[in-house]
Amino acid sequence: MKHLFSSYPIKGHTLKNRIVMPALASFLFHEDGSVTDEAIEHYRLRASAGMSMMLVEASSVSPEGIVSPHQARIFDDRFIGELSKIADVIKSEGIIAGIQLHHSGRQTSPRVIKGNPVAPSPLPCPTIKGKVHPLTVAEISQIVVKFGDAAERAIAAGFDLIEIHGAHGYLINQFLSRFSNIREDGYGGNIEGRTRFAKEVVQEIRKRVGNDIPISFKISAQEFVPNGLDINESIEILKILIDAGIDIVQVSAGNDATPEWICQPMYMKKACLADSAYKIKQALDITVMVVGRINDPVIAENIIADGKADLVCMGRGILADPAMPRKAKEGRLDEIRKCIACNTCMESIFRSGRIECLVNPVLGREKEMAIHSAVSPKKIMVVGGGPAGLNVAWVAAKRGHNVILFEKNSVLGGQLVIGSMSVYKREIRNLIEFQKRQVKRYGVECRMNHDVTLDDVLAEKPDVIVLATGSKPVLPSVTGINNRNVTFAVDVLADDSPERLSTVVVGGGSTGCEVALYLAEFGCPVTIVEEMPTLAATLESITRKVLMGKLKEYGVDIKTGYKLTEIKEDGILLRSEKDTFFIEAQRVVIATGNIPNTELYNQLKNIDADVHLIGDCLEVRNAKTAIYEGYVLGISV
Repeated sequence: MKHLFSSYPIKGHTLKNRIVMPALASFLFHEDGSVTDEAIEHYRLRASAGMSMMLVEASSVSPEGIVSPHQARIFDDRFIGELSKIADVIKSEGIIAGIQLHHSGRQTSPRVIKGNPVAPSPLPCPTIKGKVHPLTVAEISQIVVKFGDAAERAIAAGFDLIEIHGAHGYLINQFLSRFSNIREDGYGGNIEGRTRFAKEVVQEIRKRVGNDIPISFKISAQEFVPNGLDINESIEILKILIDAGIDIVQVSAGNDATPEWICQPMYMKKACLADSAYKIKQALDITVMVVGRINDPVIAENIIADGKADLVCMGRGILADPAMPRKAKEGRLDEIRKCIACNTCMESIFRSGRIECLVNPVLGREKEMAIHSAVSPKKIMVVGGGPAGLNVAWVAAKRGHNVILFEKNSVLGGQLVIGSMSVYKREIRNLIEFQKRQVKRYGVECRMNHDVTLDDVLAEKPDVIVLATGSKPVLPSVTGINNRNVTFAVDVLADDSPERLSTVVVGGGSTGCEVALYLAEFGCPVTIVEEMPTLAATLESITRKVLMGKLKEYGVDIKTGYKLTEIKEDGILLRSEKDTFFIEAQRVVIATGNIPNTELYNQLKNIDADVHLIGDCLEVRNAKTAIYEGYVLGISV
């Protein structure tokens, strides 16, 4: 790791290594913009991780530029004192504190800003849609001034560096791209016109903060849409901005129509933007930071060693394990809890209004979910070695309890093992391995190949019984369900070399879609049948978009709005509101969901014991909930 942990100079500062935590929305702010204790602890903990620089999340320079009621803000002097609390805790850990200045433009909701979003042109956001207000030249000038005002406030709050958010389909990016800018005045047309707003923002900030403060510019170097930015055009834009006063470019990608390039899901390769960064680095004399699926210090080391970038942004990776840089420097690579690119962090922001993480359940709750030693150690019997059982086991053991974990199979991991079989989801195995190492590290006794009975519980005489027995498949009540050509999703995914047969997958949830893709990768003709009108409806939206694209790429046929009525030896019979339909198939895969496995719990109901149910055996949901419930019980039992 000699390259990753080498120093690097930036305009009056010396970075102690090449790791930067980029600006990632936490939304751990009050609705009036004030900083919460959770936000301070969130930044303090990650600042102590050993990176060289941290950028505080996108802070709105104007009220109409907010994307969420819980976004950070910097459009009034009253926010200086609030933001200084974060700058102070970051700098107290000996690292450089930067802040990202942001304006959403059209990429926000009228519900949030109480009016129509502003934009360079009368083109609405392709995802939010609705009316927008095209900015006048006078209004553009006012926003330029607001960026300058915000930069002055940032320096007053104690920040060492300013980053301008010019990417991801937000206002500055909207001006830069022909995808969103069809103006015919001096702020549109050719590259010089479309870059004029960004240039004026940079010049205004440079004028306000002087020559000693580093300025970074985040750019979507590729947008992957018609008329969108590409590398060559982005290089020309950056030449203008370098002359205007920027010192650093953070290379990102995507816009409001291609969010999969903003927060890449596990279906996309790691370090997917490193080559783009390298092209910019070769073309321009400027410090280059790169972001995008860099969740492993080994990957980061190789990027620096190969000269593809000067600095690496490790965002989601540090959310998953705030100690990752320190562990990497100390050579403790096997102790790192790696991000698996499930995009739970993105999903949680938009669904629940705050950041959460599947692999790290304490994210944003660091103080309230701290692990403390047990006052009275107990004997705890955990039944089930899936994500819920493993998490409660090691957390309770770390607190000093005597924990015995029983697993009926020969391997730990439960549904995560099956879920990791597809080549696109192999990173889930990192989570399984982390949990297994934690169990071993804290002395949990594991008894494998043991299907627990009531007699086992009575013989062990535990103080606490934790049931994490998972779930079992739901069987459709149709003729032919026991035919020889019928199998289940779990069995298909457990087969590392499935036979090449024409297949119908009954059930179009996330599991059914993953099974279909898995079989299609092996050359099987596959049809998905789903009773509802939409496939994978509950899956995180970015991941779903990429998954649907993969199914299309592999030619998977999709039948929605059909109900299974009968399974025959050579296929299945379906019925919709309008007609019946027969699909020939050599194999029928049932993926119609699961129900809680409560067999052992039903036996324990009548004994006097402290029994807890967690994970799918309580209610079938997802791995994030199972891990969270395991952790909560582990710190409280």
